[in-house]
Amino acid sequence: MRQFTAVVNPTAGGSAGAAALLAVARLLREAGAELQTEYSRSLAHARELARQAGGQGRVVLAVGGDGIAGGIGGALSGTGAVVGLVPAGRGNDFARALELPTEPAELAEVLLRHGPRAVDTIEVESAVHDRTVVLGSVYAGVDALANRHANHAKLLRGAASYYAGGLRAVTTWRPAHYRVTVDGEEHRHTGYTVVAANSGYYGSGRLIAPDARVDDGLLDVVMISEAPRRLFFAMMNELKTGAHVDRPQVRILRGREITISADRDVPYGADGEVEAVLPVTARVLPGALRVLC
Repeated sequence: MRQFTAVVNPTAGGSAGAAALLAVARLLREAGAELQTEYSRSLAHARELARQAGGQGRVVLAVGGDGIAGGIGGALSGTGAVVGLVPAGRGNDFARALELPTEPAELAEVLLRHGPRAVDTIEVESAVHDRTVVLGSVYAGVDALANRHANHAKLLRGAASYYAGGLRAVTTWRPAHYRVTVDGEEHRHTGYTVVAANSGYYGSGRLIAPDARVDDGLLDVVMISEAPRRLFFAMMNELKTGAHVDRPQVRILRGREITISADRDVPYGADGEVEAVLPVTARVLPGALRVLC
């Protein structure tokens, strides 16, 4: 029987992390599994707790949103440790990409009975941040600004906070001039954003890269070009289904190493947590993490 250590972000989704764990924890214990719970004080603390538990051979449960999933997954990338996700944040996009169930009994069954799947992770390097590893995507442009607004929202939650953040960001955005290098080949791009996606989803269920796969050893590079704001708002709505990829303003490349720079201090984010400015390099680490799904 598996031994679990749950690392909980106590503030994820308005303190929903602890509540989400309670329902699953009861089912795990009833099935005979051992479960310890640790509450993180910060993302750095969550990484430390995850490394300790993973080093003891325990399954590490990341309880919260994409930030703590990415933080714990990144900390355990390349270690051979096994990770489970208990989605309880605003976005839960990596859990969505893995098609994890949200109903407690079904999720407990996955955590108890299913084997680990090897998935890719993303190594992120920049001049102002230490090397880190994340799971879902690295995005530079208006979406990073929108995510910053969403993270600071106090009244809205989930998809509503991201949509409101997007509206606020777009109204003030000036198209940036990017240099995007994909596996050594440079591409010029003027527009709203560049996304290096491991997972197809970001921003609370928006299907930014419909063909992205978490285990193909590649990142899908989505570039959205300059367009009238009315058209950009239409594309924001199309992100619900991935239909935006048929627009001529959207270009998609694939590669293993992507470097993004720009003509000004364009913000970038990664799994909803890293807040810095370009340049940044994203490098895929194939099959580096074992996840129950």
